Amino acid sequence: MPFHDQWEKDGVVSRDVWRAAGKHGYLAMSVPEIYGGAGVDDFRFNAIVNEELIRVGASGVGFSLHNDVTQPYYLELANDEQKARWLPGIVSGELITAIAMSEPGAGSDLAGIRTTARRDGDEFVINGAKTFITNGQLADLVIVVAKTDPEAGSRGVSLLVVERDMPGFTRGRKLEKIGMAAQDTAELFFDDVRVPAGNLLGEEGMGFGYLVSNLAQERMSMAVSCIATVEAAIEWTVGYVKERTAFGRTIATFQNTAFVLAECRTEAAVTRSFVDDCMRRLVDRTLTPEDAAMAKLWTSEVQGRVIDRCLQLFGGYGYMTEYAIARAFVDARVSRIYGGSNEVMKEIIGRSMGLGSR
Repeated sequence: MPFHDQWEKDGVVSRDVWRAAGKHGYLAMSVPEIYGGAGVDDFRFNAIVNEELIRVGASGVGFSLHNDVTQPYYLELANDEQKARWLPGIVSGELITAIAMSEPGAGSDLAGIRTTARRDGDEFVINGAKTFITNGQLADLVIVVAKTDPEAGSRGVSLLVVERDMPGFTRGRKLEKIGMAAQDTAELFFDDVRVPAGNLLGEEGMGFGYLVSNLAQERMSMAVSCIATVEAAIEWTVGYVKERTAFGRTIATFQNTAFVLAECRTEAAVTRSFVDDCMRRLVDRTLTPEDAAMAKLWTSEVQGRVIDRCLQLFGGYGYMTEYAIARAFVDARVSRIYGGSNEVMKEIIGRSMGLGSR
C-alpha cells in the first residue's frame, strides 16, 4: 500500500513486490512442493489473494494473471525438463509471467491471430506483434500464441514460451490506459525470434484447445475481482456517508442514501452467492464454459453499476483520484472488455441455448 501511488505514476510495479510475494508463498500456490510451491490445488486460495489486493485498491499488482491465467499452462502442459527450468522461479517471483494472445487486429477472436512460428530444424522462428499484454514490461516468460500452420485454422495454433533476452524480442511503449495505471500493459514485437523447440508447451497445433480449456478459470478470476471490488466500494461508501454532512446532518440519514446502498448491497449479496457457487464447481471441475461466461458477464456489469452509484454518494470527492472510489471507477471499466468482451460472453451463453451464430 505505501508504494502503490508511486507505481501508478511510474506505470509499473516494482519487482521487489513480486519477490516479497514469492517469499511469503502467495505465488503459484498449486505448484508441487518439489518445485518450491505449496502443492495446494484449490483455486479458492488464489481467490483470497485477489480479494485482499482489491480491498486495498492494489490494482497494479499482476499476481492474478501470473497465478490464475498462466500458471495452469506450465503445470498442465510443461514436460519435466520445462517444469524444473521454470517453476521454481515462477514460485519465487524471480520469473514473472505473461501470455500474449491479443493482437492489433485480433482480440477476442483467437482464430484471427496473425503471429506465426515457422519450424526451422530444432527451432521455431516467430514473427508478429501482440498488444494489451498484462505484465508485458516485467515479464521474463511470455507464452506466445502463434500459428505454426497458417493453413490449418484453429488446428494450426501452438503455444511457445519466449524468454526475456531472446534476440528479436522487443517491448514497445507502456500503454497509457484510463485505469489500472500501475499495471504494466505493453505491446510486444517478434522479429525473427528463434525459440528452441524445447520451449513448445504441449503439442504443436493443439494451442487453441489449450486456450479454450483454461478460459473458465480465467473468467472466474475476473469474476472474483469484480465482486470483491463491489463489496469494497460499498464498505468505503457506508463509511463515508456516515461522516459526511449536508444540511446539518450526515448524508447517511437521507432516505435516498439508504435506498441506494440497500440496492447495492442486495446486488452484491446475490452476486456473491452465484460467484461462490461457480467457485465450488470450478474446484470440483464441473463448471461449464457458459456458467463461467455468465459469472464474468454479470459481475462486471454489477461492478460498473454499483461503483457508479457509490461514487455519486461521494459527491465531488468521488471525482478526486485521492479517493479509492474514484480509482476503482476507472479501473473497473476494463472488466467488461478484457478476458473476452461482454458481447462475446453473451454469444457463448446464447450458443449454449441453441441461439446465435454458428
